[in-house]
Amino acid sequence: MDIGEKVSLVMRPPTEEVVTEEELRGLFGSNDSPNHYIGLEISGFLHMGSLISTGFKVNDMARAGVRCTIFLADWHTVINDKLGGDWETISRVAGYYRRAFGAVCPEARIVLGSDLYAQSPQYWEEFVRFAKHMSLARTKRALTIMGRSETDSLDLAKLLYPPMQAADIHSLDLDIVHSGMDQRKIHMLVREIFPKMGWKVPVAIHHSLLPGLSAPAELGTKMSKSDPNSGILMHDTDDQIKKKISRAWCEAGSVSNNPVLEMCRQIIFHEKDHITVERPERFGGDATYYGYEEVERDFAEGKLHPADLKRAVGAEVAGMVGPVRDAVALDEELADTIRRSI
Repeated sequence: MDIGEKVSLVMRPPTEEVVTEEELRGLFGSNDSPNHYIGLEISGFLHMGSLISTGFKVNDMARAGVRCTIFLADWHTVINDKLGGDWETISRVAGYYRRAFGAVCPEARIVLGSDLYAQSPQYWEEFVRFAKHMSLARTKRALTIMGRSETDSLDLAKLLYPPMQAADIHSLDLDIVHSGMDQRKIHMLVREIFPKMGWKVPVAIHHSLLPGLSAPAELGTKMSKSDPNSGILMHDTDDQIKKKISRAWCEAGSVSNNPVLEMCRQIIFHEKDHITVERPERFGGDATYYGYEEVERDFAEGKLHPADLKRAVGAEVAGMVGPVRDAVALDEELADTIRRSI
């Protein structure tokens, strides 16, 4: 595979930004198997955005020859009070995450934050050295990466989160850092401070977040683990998936931040080269689309009705989630523990 093909794989949807494409090309020119990571808090049930969309992007990079790592940030989870900050619960849910990502991203290695820190005696020295470059005000502005703001009531540990994430990147010796767009701020901080420290500066790759199945007043919110009605959870039944999609916001002709269209773009056309919309002859008959752009064009022009699109997307998504759901067992006791903790 040549450099252009590798770059195309990395940049296909849902990738929204590469900082910078020129650096990415240079990296592939000098390194056939650069080191990558994406870091995840262990914060509840996995859903279409956190597992499938993210996992598909990781698989793109693996196909491009990248050595991929999924970093399960257990200590970050404690700091951010997810799952009640309970270590035993976090450890059990981490096992569920490990199995799920192992099923979706079989070529990626999976690393626990606690294991990295235990095996890296220099980690805390590097953490302190990086933190010396951050003002208190800058640290507070970076708290958006953990869903917080500088006006929130904060315990001291939360201020450790941004420099820890930066120290993770250096400790893992990364060439590529990858996240949703919500993590962009820490990567830009890394790219600013690492050169001052003589540390390797990674390329940053950010993908679009899969929007929640929300009403217009809530547009722009991402699919959520804590609200089971905002997205497709990985343990929803086929009927539940189809029902949720049938109720999703999908205003006729509106293509901006449309959750049903985004599932079509990010999920279905990532793995398939076509989608067939079934409908009666009196409404135009079945239509097969061979690219997302065709779907969006017909929807925008009113040639594709939201109800028909929802039925087609619901069937396709149920077909994709089913095998993952079957492969990743989640016993009812652990499911109840997660429900009580989010």
